[in-house]
Amino acid sequence: MFHPLRVSAVERITDDAVAVTLAVPSELRETFRHKPGQHLNVRYRLGGEEVRRSYSICAPATERPGDPALRVGIRMVDGGVFSTYALKELAVGDHVEAMAPMGRFVLEPRPGHFAAIVGGSGITPVLSIAATLLAREPLARFCLIRSDRTAASTMFLGEVADLKDRYPDRFQLVTALSREEQAAGLPSGRLDRERLTTLLPALLSVPDVDGWFLCGPLGLVREAEGALRALGTDRARVHQEIFHVADETTSRPAAAQVAAAAESRLTATLDGRSGSWPVQDGESLLDTVLRSRADAPYACKGGVCGTCRAFLVSGEVRMDRNYALEPEETGAGFVLACQSHPVTPEVEIDFDR
Repeated sequence: MFHPLRVSAVERITDDAVAVTLAVPSELRETFRHKPGQHLNVRYRLGGEEVRRSYSICAPATERPGDPALRVGIRMVDGGVFSTYALKELAVGDHVEAMAPMGRFVLEPRPGHFAAIVGGSGITPVLSIAATLLAREPLARFCLIRSDRTAASTMFLGEVADLKDRYPDRFQLVTALSREEQAAGLPSGRLDRERLTTLLPALLSVPDVDGWFLCGPLGLVREAEGALRALGTDRARVHQEIFHVADETTSRPAAAQVAAAAESRLTATLDGRSGSWPVQDGESLLDTVLRSRADAPYACKGGVCGTCRAFLVSGEVRMDRNYALEPEETGAGFVLACQSHPVTPEVEIDFDR
């Protein structure tokens, strides 16, 4: 369900990025109370067309009874309809519609040593995670390893510096710039698997880190995941969120080349109501539901945000791609409706699980 929220601030934080703050009415205070690391799915009409996007909340998670702080970071994307609008036209007093915060890329404050490897706008949810953790848990430490193109393109530079000043003994910051030399710190260059495999043990005791949070473009996340795997990190301690995936032109791997059913029928449960519809040729399960249920949950339709996550009750499906669900989730029977196509004549999914 979407709720209209008033824009209370628009701050330019780099040449190509803004931080947008949304005011929360008192009656929606609990609806929009977020966990550190969650995101907002927003909806807006531009030129008569509905645009949906997903943006991570960068503000620390507030504790009751305070008002929830909804501040999101938006970076301009080439050809991005909403990001272009946000940077050039969105103003205080405008309204955007938003769903309640969601997402499982979260860290509830607890004692321990945690670390993040982020690239570009991947800092957004991690800023909320680190700020919340350090403020609420005096026995926690956090190491942030971030990669950006240049210092001028670095989002939330001041907020991260403030964490370093406020928690000098518990917050460690390492910055790598891929296109610019720094006066101090790491030499310029990408944080690839080889470099991270050498760098990480020099920064901290990798086996003692209780949780790793990887966020940013697909390439960086995969390189970081490979480095942690090479260093023997338990996969259960590694959490990831993809912010950008380039269009895929390569064919699917052999294991995914499963023929779709010639004729199939989908049964779906959403908000306690069930319906059944024929799946049209080439149609995803989400598009099938949307033909009759405009309230079906989605944002990116690219297999990245996880908004359309559903439980596969029966039947078999083929997912084109998945950058949102953890292996434990797919193993438990969850699928992304926007990427799923029926393989069996009958398929049933449940959005309410």
